[in-house]
Amino acid sequence: MIDLKTQEVWFLTGSQHLYGNEALAKVAANSRQIAEYLDSCGKLPVRVVCKPTLTDAEAIQNVCLEANNSPNCVGVITWMHTFSPSKMWVAGLSRLQKPLAHLHTQTERELPWDKIDMEFMNLNQSAHGDREFGFIGARLRLERKIIVGYWKDEDVLAKLDGWARSACGLAESRRMKIVRFGGMNMREVAVTGGDRLEAQIQLGWSVNGHAVGDLVGRIADVSDAEVDAQLSVYEDSYTLVPALRKGGERRAGLRDAARQEIGMRGFLREGGFSAFTTTFEDLHGLKQLPGLACQRLMAEGYGFGAEGDWKTAALLRVMKVMSAGRPGGASFMEDYTYHLAKGRELVLGAHMLEVCPSISDSKPSLEVHPLDIGGKAPPCRLVFAAGTGPALNATLVDMGGRMRMIVNELEVVKAESPMPNLPVAHAVWKPLPDFKSSCEAWILAGGAHHAGFSRAVTVSQLQDFAAMAGLEFIHIGPGTSLTALKNELRWNDLAYRLAR
Repeated sequence: MIDLKTQEVWFLTGSQHLYGNEALAKVAANSRQIAEYLDSCGKLPVRVVCKPTLTDAEAIQNVCLEANNSPNCVGVITWMHTFSPSKMWVAGLSRLQKPLAHLHTQTERELPWDKIDMEFMNLNQSAHGDREFGFIGARLRLERKIIVGYWKDEDVLAKLDGWARSACGLAESRRMKIVRFGGMNMREVAVTGGDRLEAQIQLGWSVNGHAVGDLVGRIADVSDAEVDAQLSVYEDSYTLVPALRKGGERRAGLRDAARQEIGMRGFLREGGFSAFTTTFEDLHGLKQLPGLACQRLMAEGYGFGAEGDWKTAALLRVMKVMSAGRPGGASFMEDYTYHLAKGRELVLGAHMLEVCPSISDSKPSLEVHPLDIGGKAPPCRLVFAAGTGPALNATLVDMGGRMRMIVNELEVVKAESPMPNLPVAHAVWKPLPDFKSSCEAWILAGGAHHAGFSRAVTVSQLQDFAAMAGLEFIHIGPGTSLTALKNELRWNDLAYRLAR
């Protein structure tokens, strides 16, 4: 499972020697107070580490370089307790390679009106100290998150939480290894392809193909004892249909599925991979298309993309990291078919097999059904409905020279009627702002037919991640105007062309 408490954000406080040692001692004490609260309040997913007060250019540069080189540091939070002349920050900020959050706050919530004197004013200068720091961020064209408000307020803590999760996603992105079992995208499909080398340069993703035969060999090494233990896990976790229970006519197929899962997990762990793809057009040596294995590996936190879709596999892994510890889950998903009853339009999302059970609020059913695609034995899979409530779909597309992230807000609902013959996991949703506008906006932006679906990740988190990673970001939601979106797409295209 994913544990974000192994990651850190560093709390950096700016001041200067102008105010004397006594004032600097108070600055240091107040900084520790804020950092220790952020670290212990239980509202942030990572550790918060307080660094010594920064009062000169050399110290600032050194701590920025230390942050770059620290494997545990995913980002830095800056705060100017007093006035901190921003020319001191140029060298450090110019070299900083970790995400930056600028916290605009002050030590005390309320002013002590009847006790304010010049000593108090000299010490508590965040109101204009942070403006000086803000200017140098703008002058250097730095991508940063600006969070305003008292440091104990819930909305401030929520924004810091979201930013920290996005920073963890970026850290994961920069070290991610993705295995493409079969090393191919589904034939003639455009959107699942893209420039893998450019993705590695910009995002850190190492995307490589591995022969299905290598996976088949690893599956063959799985012992019967391991399979027996895995079957016990299935029986404890899911409701098995009669055909898959002990003595059932498809029990041997479930053993094959268990062997696949154990072999795939071993392959991923041994290779240090955190995301993977499969394709039904290359199943040489496999007895069935991996369905159950993909579902359960996603539930453990692995990213997955069907049909060789490495971009969605990587994006889903990032979303898994960002949502660690939150309810609602994240899954590979596809807009499959529509309900077009006037005024009640809905999308039925699903895939052939591979939908993650983390998005369900109920106990899945473990079933087996024929699959016409792939030409193999009927595959085992978990069948369930996604939980209801707010959610989103996110996709990454290669626009030639840049990646574009498209995010659509959704409202997941219950299906209008039972679907007893649907043999796959599914979600039913109303896309925002409405069905027609959402579909037109997604298509205008070039959104893929695959997406990362989540009830745990927020639009703000993905927007922060896109900014950190240098991705174009398109948001489709309640306030979307198609006219404005068309203009935004034109302006973005021009801006990126000029930037190149």
